[in-house]
Amino acid sequence: MHILLVEDDDRIAAALRPALHRHGMTTSRLATGRGAVDHLGGVDVVLLDLGLPDIDGVDVCRAIREVSDVPVIVVSARGEVDDRILGLHSGADDYLVKPYDIGELVARVHAVYRRRGVGGRGPGAAGGGDAGSADAASGVVVVDGISVDLHRHIVTVGDRPVTLTRKEFQVLALLAGSGGAVCTRNRIVAEVWGRSWAGANRTLDVHVATLRTKLGRADLVQTVRGVGYRLGLPEGVAPEGG
Repeated sequence: MHILLVEDDDRIAAALRPALHRHGMTTSRLATGRGAVDHLGGVDVVLLDLGLPDIDGVDVCRAIREVSDVPVIVVSARGEVDDRILGLHSGADDYLVKPYDIGELVARVHAVYRRRGVGGRGPGAAGGGDAGSADAASGVVVVDGISVDLHRHIVTVGDRPVTLTRKEFQVLALLAGSGGAVCTRNRIVAEVWGRSWAGANRTLDVHVATLRTKLGRADLVQTVRGVGYRLGLPEGVAPEGG
């Protein structure tokens, strides 16, 4: 995943870029807002500061939205409700107030990337083909006979509808929308439950086990040792047993 960071503060950029790289993301950075629309090629998510030296970030967001539907997350020290409303109304997909936790930022990046239906391979993918095919317009992912409608929250195995709880569906949708990439345990817990706690990993394991049973396909949701889960396996990676 490639991130365009529009941030004028050198210290913030210097700290943020290596942190994003550690989470498998590549970055490019602009210190001003003018010309941001000319740097959107190959960009998966834009992290946009509002307090830019040449042009207000709200205007940058509007300009981006006129030419592209790339996900935009406003990352700003402006924390008032009116500022957040203005940012969202200008076309931002999300709004995060500085200072923030890098784990939360990464979770939000993955969330907006998934919601926009970007079809590319995410961080952690390696070798092999994608786990399934997706119709970007309809938001339907088909994985070896199992259909996951991300918009209508409908899952079918062949012609048989499968009833899932909200959390079970969210786990499956996250995996299905990741294009075959591995989703870490931390990412799944953060995006589905919104927080972590002492028993979070056990809760996730139970939900995955239930998913496998309900789908009737124990091999569909694969466990990648020491990392997390994915649909299907990249070459050279073996699932855990049991």
